[in-house]
Amino acid sequence: MIDKELSRRQFLKSTLISGAGLAVLPVLPLDASPKESKMRFGLVTYEWGKDWDLPTLIANCEKTGVLGVELRTQHAHAVETNLSKSQREEVKKRFADSPVTCLGYGSNYEYHSPDPEKLKQNIEGTKAYIELCHDIGATGIKVKPNFLPPEVPKEKTIAQIAASFNEVGKYAQDYGQLIRVEVHGQYTQELPVMKAIFDHVTEPNVKICWNCNEEDLLPPGLEANFNSVKKWFGDTVHVREFNVGNYPYPELFRLFLGMNYEGWILLEARTKPADRVAALAEQLALFQELVDQ
Repeated sequence: MIDKELSRRQFLKSTLISGAGLAVLPVLPLDASPKESKMRFGLVTYEWGKDWDLPTLIANCEKTGVLGVELRTQHAHAVETNLSKSQREEVKKRFADSPVTCLGYGSNYEYHSPDPEKLKQNIEGTKAYIELCHDIGATGIKVKPNFLPPEVPKEKTIAQIAASFNEVGKYAQDYGQLIRVEVHGQYTQELPVMKAIFDHVTEPNVKICWNCNEEDLLPPGLEANFNSVKKWFGDTVHVREFNVGNYPYPELFRLFLGMNYEGWILLEARTKPADRVAALAEQLALFQELVDQ
């Protein structure tokens, strides 16, 4: 217990120092880019990796140069809490022996339910996967708010979601993990709602994962919505295919470049190309073009 408390304190200290460093970074004009961006491109195994077992997933990432992955739950790579200690060590070794970084786990845990038992199940489930992320050498778990039940006052649900983030965030500190909150869900993916939730978040390792939703463009617009929550950004962002749809990725990248963002831009692809490896390589090239703009 002493070791665990020490680990938690060390993690808190490093998180706070990191956050302090971000706070003093100069904000560049939108037309100015840093000399060299430290953003990196990776994959969420949502669609394009869902039927790849772990060796195939790692091999395909190596082939394309896409060297970071967020493992999605219930997919063929089967990295779940039912893994034994030795199996977890094997997963960790597979990533350690490759250039591919396992960023963590993309869960479906959510905390809006007015049913206390459902809420408890989601919180306890999150804690089990936090331990899994630690054991496989990852750095965090993705969770999400997902709804605001109409029968419950909005402010009450917002406070409940934030309190849940604080609980799992505090638990994750013992394991050196981040809680990555995807901007997701009906009502909750609107940036004013996300800001209202994070106004109640106190744990420094609970961070926002920007998700490139259409709601980002609602008044007062992308830049204002981005700026309203950027102080809580973590180390992951979810994007869709850069050459599909009308999301203003050039403007988004100027905003990230302007704050010297150093996290992972993770592709959560939705299309079904015939050759996913070639398509992934194409998206990496498009990512580099956006960085170099």
